[in-house]
Amino acid sequence: MSIALWCLMIAGLLPIVCAGISKGGASDYDNRAPREWLARQEGYRRRANAAQANSWEAFIWFGIAMAIALVTKADPNKLDFLALVFIASRILYIGFYVMDKSTLRTLAWLAGFITTLTVFASGTT
Repeated sequence: MSIALWCLMIAGLLPIVCAGISKGGASDYDNRAPREWLARQEGYRRRANAAQANSWEAFIWFGIAMAIALVTKADPNKLDFLALVFIASRILYIGFYVMDKSTLRTLAWLAGFITTLTVFASGTT
């Protein structure tokens, strides 16, 4: 399996990692009403939950772009590189979001977004 496909799997797991950050270690976590519990959270837990939502959104577009690039037989080496850049940018994004570093978070998000557009474009040429 190619690096790009492994990165696609990792991208799908990142929102779950964010969920773990937002809920992990909480003594009052309510598994019967997790969304309501998360809505009451503040600080890093709230930011991790927001990173989770954004990670699902990013995963959808990255997955579509990757599927198009793979179906159209884009250069596999280029896809591997772009997929690694995407994963790195998303990991940074999550870290910056949880640490409340908004400017760096935005730059990391932008890097991932541009990478997704580049993956898409590599499949259309």
